[in-house]
Amino acid sequence: MSEQLARYEIRDQVAVVTIDHPPMNALDVATKEAVGAVFAELDQRRGEIRAVVVAGEGPKAFAAGADIKTFLELNPPAAKRRLMRSHEIFGQVERFEWPVIAAVHGYCLGAGLELALACDIRYAEEGAKLGFPEVNLSVFPGNGGCCRALHYMPIGRLKELVFSGAMISAEEALSYGLVEKVVPKGQALSAALELARTIAGKGPLGVAAAKRVLNRARDLSLAEGLELESDWWANLTATHDMKEGARAFIDKRPPQYKGE
Repeated sequence: MSEQLARYEIRDQVAVVTIDHPPMNALDVATKEAVGAVFAELDQRRGEIRAVVVAGEGPKAFAAGADIKTFLELNPPAAKRRLMRSHEIFGQVERFEWPVIAAVHGYCLGAGLELALACDIRYAEEGAKLGFPEVNLSVFPGNGGCCRALHYMPIGRLKELVFSGAMISAEEALSYGLVEKVVPKGQALSAALELARTIAGKGPLGVAAAKRVLNRARDLSLAEGLELESDWWANLTATHDMKEGARAFIDKRPPQYKGE
């Protein structure tokens, strides 16, 4: 994988994806495409991994929005194509088979926050700044930010954030539901890796099925969600790993999962 814009490495069944577009890791078209290419390659190597961590290179930002200069070239048809492609790329992250954890430091703004929201879990460092500043340019979050943020925070609070263009602290983001944990400065990546390794040690088929059910059930009625949940749970009883997990529990030994 190229060292430019986005790259990955696999450590102990955990893929670490790094956005590397200095100085602020702006998610311009090329950088988003690089992220999409990384996740496409990881999908081909999904048998080697059990969790993914996404981080930003450098001291300043996880990812700080888009390349504003390109906005001057946009017209409605071109903007629509660009946004739909962004939705496809962020959808790759959201639908990836294994859990994806965002390790947020520095600035996480605009498209950067939208990418973080496409991840399953977000850990942020003290001192991180998150927000949707798009109204300062007379637009609004269009890469999925409005829709995905609604899964995590009340609509009034989200409107306040979007309409004002304000930046909020990691602690405020935690209280809003935008992040799951705040960790000391410099420890977002290590904390995310610790969680990823914990996930990697669990029954992989159960984790993957749980992600699918949780992502789909949030858009279903209770009755539809319960049906989906029971179908996926029942199907797991036909797997080696489900029986191995039960036997290991009974035998008081660590399970030996095969992903089958």
